[in-house]
Amino acid sequence: MTENTTAELTAATVEQIAAENFNKWNAALQTRDAKQVAAIYSEDSTFLPTMSGEFKKGRPGAEEYFHHFLEKFPSGEVINGAAQILSPTSYLHSGLYNFTVGPEDKREVVQARFTYAWSKDEQGNWLIRHHHSSVKPQ
Repeated sequence: MTENTTAELTAATVEQIAAENFNKWNAALQTRDAKQVAAIYSEDSTFLPTMSGEFKKGRPGAEEYFHHFLEKFPSGEVINGAAQILSPTSYLHSGLYNFTVGPEDKREVVQARFTYAWSKDEQGNWLIRHHHSSVKPQ
């Protein structure tokens, strides 16, 4: 993950950083540890999850959701995405992704759309400030 605290985002770097941060988030899903996934969200984050109608706030809300979602053994893949610079230390990443979920013998693909707002904290770590994901309409 890129953690340079002084470098500003540029059009040339934001797509790479967005891909790295998504991969970091997806790798956290693979740990099956809700606390580890929630640690990527800022303390004051907001979250509209893919498979829940609830509005989650902060790390406790993210952890609560992921505790149940991780039971589905999810693995995500961005199908089509774009990143937009919001400030020198924040960006928006949105697009379409697929989640493969379910037990090994019965995996299925859930098509969804996403928006992540990422920003750096005081230590220069990228955290999710807002995450909205919903099943893709057919």
